Amino acid sequence: MKIIIAQLNNIVGDVRGNVEKAINTLSDQKDNKADLVVFSELFISGYPPEDLILKNSFLDACKKGLHQIVDYTKDHSIGVIVGSPLTHNNDVYNCSVLIDNGKIIGYSQKQNLPNYGVFDEKRVFSQGVNSQAFAFRNIRIGMPICEDIWSEKVCSQLHKDKSDIIITPNGSPFDKYKRNLRLETAIKRVQEVNLPLIYVNQVGGQDELVFDGSSFALNSDQSIISQAPAWEESIVELGFEKNKGLTSPEIIKIKVGNDLNDIYAAIVVGLRDYVNKNNFPGIILGLSGGIDSALCAAIAVDALGAERVSCFMLPFRYTSKQSFVDAKECARNLNVELGSLDIEESFNSLESVLTPFFKNLPADVTEENLQSRIRGVLLMALSNKGGSMVVTTGNKSEVSVGYATLYGDMNGGYNPIKDIYKTEVYKLAKWRNSNTLFNGMGPSGEVIPISIIEKEPTAELRDGQKDQDSLPPYDELDDILESLIDYEMSISDIVKRGYKKSLVKKIENLLYVSEYKRRQSAPGVRVSQKNFGRDRRYPITNLFRDEN
Repeated sequence: MKIIIAQLNNIVGDVRGNVEKAINTLSDQKDNKADLVVFSELFISGYPPEDLILKNSFLDACKKGLHQIVDYTKDHSIGVIVGSPLTHNNDVYNCSVLIDNGKIIGYSQKQNLPNYGVFDEKRVFSQGVNSQAFAFRNIRIGMPICEDIWSEKVCSQLHKDKSDIIITPNGSPFDKYKRNLRLETAIKRVQEVNLPLIYVNQVGGQDELVFDGSSFALNSDQSIISQAPAWEESIVELGFEKNKGLTSPEIIKIKVGNDLNDIYAAIVVGLRDYVNKNNFPGIILGLSGGIDSALCAAIAVDALGAERVSCFMLPFRYTSKQSFVDAKECARNLNVELGSLDIEESFNSLESVLTPFFKNLPADVTEENLQSRIRGVLLMALSNKGGSMVVTTGNKSEVSVGYATLYGDMNGGYNPIKDIYKTEVYKLAKWRNSNTLFNGMGPSGEVIPISIIEKEPTAELRDGQKDQDSLPPYDELDDILESLIDYEMSISDIVKRGYKKSLVKKIENLLYVSEYKRRQSAPGVRVSQKNFGRDRRYPITNLFRDEN
């Protein structure tokens, strides 16, 4: 029996397009004499469909799409496993459907509905109750869905129902710790049930989430028979014979991911798909000569190509000569045009209008924010006129402590580095200067000038300003923030890591009082265990402070 893993990039809500993509794949594999083609979790609807599941018209469209695939198999000798939402007795289930010869042989209902982190499936789906193997030609197939293999119960029941093989469709989003954990979990299930297992994951970006693919197949002895590449669509061919197991026509090469490579690829894929799936013609960003905007420019060019990226300097009296030099060199390295919009006249005009109301009060952060907001207005005007999307460039460290201006440098449709701490920004910049992505569209070599990487970070909103004037060094700040955000550690436990209690409490307070800004911020690629938005849902009005 020839089984095909279809690791594809579909689009949430594009039922017609997803069904067409599935049928085109079936047509290709029919000619390849495939017996069974396996698609990822909820392939017809796209994953995650979120509250689209609450719309009857959407469910009707998915049902119609499913029957289009069923009808296709009437005249073609090919089987299909495809994911779709299905309604039964007024309840909606996340299902995996087995189809052959114009008929639905059976379907499994997802039993373990994740309700943590980025997941809230219990909100829209009912919990499945059955674990049943289905007869397909001369074998019996168990079809647990994604979270169902993270505990032993479902696979154990499928083993008792005399499954010959476990085939699990998944919509498993990337984070920088997960890929090995998936494989370890699957190996554990194989050890328990002594059955081969095929793990099919989707690939591509969906809003904040990004899926790396990395599908694989294991034999009953836990050996890896095949592994699909990360970050690209892939069709993987497998052979299967009952009592003998899985085989692959290709020699398996275990692909060990590099952390920085995976993070950078995730950001590029996430940005590329957000722009393309939402039909933006290109990207606009402010290129200041600083490390954050330089990295974002490199990511944008790698994602879309230089011809779809427009960069602008927005200088003011505090912009240093070195920033001009660095921004121009970065643009030249990336082969992008660099426009310039001086904000001096705009600032002076607004300052004149506001002077009677400021009553001769001394200059403070108000004037700094005004500079940022002028820049935001100008970039958004360019976006409105030409249709390209503004990319905002605040890193996770800045976003955490509120060192980003609402309606200013937070303006934009998407933030590639929203989940990247400042220390990681530097690591990624150095990595990109020495590496290129296999599917990146940018040039090779040093794209981010070394002078940008080496100079002390500054927002250049007043004379002599440096980030470290009011913040601890970024290696310390990021360690404290990661402890507070990613691991929810107490103040006392963070102090034990060698920090002054007063500093930790200051950072905690900055984190909490900036929640209102984050609630209004652009989405960005999720790469950590806890990003701002889907993962971390803190109240804006919040007077709790850790007293330990």
